[in-house]
Amino acid sequence: MSVINYAQENITSELEKAYGEEKYDLIISEHSDKVSEYPAKAIYYVAVAYYMKANDNKVLELMDLSIQKDKTDPDTYFIKGMTFNYIGQFDKAIESFNKAIELDSTNSNYFSGLGDSYFSQEKYDKALSVYRTATEKNEPIDRPFTMIPQIYAELNQPEKALEAFYKSKATISKESDSYINALYNIGLYEYLNKEYNKSEIAFKELIELVPNDYHSHAKLIQVYYGKKEYEKAKPLKDMLYKAYEQGKLTDNLKSMFCFDQFEWNGKLIFAYERFAVKEGELYYKHIFYVPNEKGETEFTIQTENSPISVELGGPKYAVGMDRNGTHSTFVFIDENFKYDDLKKIVIKIIDKQIEPSASSRKGKK
Repeated sequence: MSVINYAQENITSELEKAYGEEKYDLIISEHSDKVSEYPAKAIYYVAVAYYMKANDNKVLELMDLSIQKDKTDPDTYFIKGMTFNYIGQFDKAIESFNKAIELDSTNSNYFSGLGDSYFSQEKYDKALSVYRTATEKNEPIDRPFTMIPQIYAELNQPEKALEAFYKSKATISKESDSYINALYNIGLYEYLNKEYNKSEIAFKELIELVPNDYHSHAKLIQVYYGKKEYEKAKPLKDMLYKAYEQGKLTDNLKSMFCFDQFEWNGKLIFAYERFAVKEGELYYKHIFYVPNEKGETEFTIQTENSPISVELGGPKYAVGMDRNGTHSTFVFIDENFKYDDLKKIVIKIIDKQIEPSASSRKGKK
């Protein structure tokens, strides 16, 4: 049937319905070769079908065709702006978003898209202003609430970032990934502020919502170590070990996890625990990374299993240090040591209050 037999409103409402039902391939296959005969809004729906299929050139071509027929629809300029953002042409995106805003200054999406353009150009002050405006519109979308704290983080303003993450959490949908992101960052910032109770609340809620978020399990372990509530950390450690055995851990959790971090003499020291053990062979179980002034690891202090000591009925672990190719051994401790005792030993080694009982240069492998 010829398109001429369709009332223009009918083709537009048909395409709107098909788009709402996510029939993008159908829209493209049945309507692409007829668009020049369509009204502006119908062309728009064909263009957004291409937008959903990430065919950027076709989107821009059809949006321009739609604009030729109707220059008053802000949505066409908005999708153009989003497409220019996607392909990295931010100045053109800014021009398109401003045109959409000129036609309709009530839509949160338009301001949020403009904020994305400025953010991508690292024009953080402009992005911040526009995102704030986006949050003030009727029915604001989630994105500006999630981007504002990220800008404060980029500007190294942690207090404002934390405040904005709390606002984000209070505003956006609990079902969204952005809510999880806000919770994680609240937990992280509060932990770094040594506000362990507030950090605990955030990470516990996150784990309740996403039980297999193992990075948050590791962060909550650090919170309990910060509070010296080591028994509360134990079930979380057990969960990580179980996930390790089942091959569920990825990234930096694949072989070990950070269970504590603490400052000593201006240095931030990270304490890690390795999952794997090599029965009868030497391995490092708990590793403390000590940084230099540039923040790079200068040396490590670690618990090392001692098969010889165990064979002789002695303690399981030696406390050793690797520094500049030299390995040193200091003292021995039992397998069921108290963490505070190990931490004191580590600090004494850092402060050179304990002399090594043995040292040796490592050979080349």
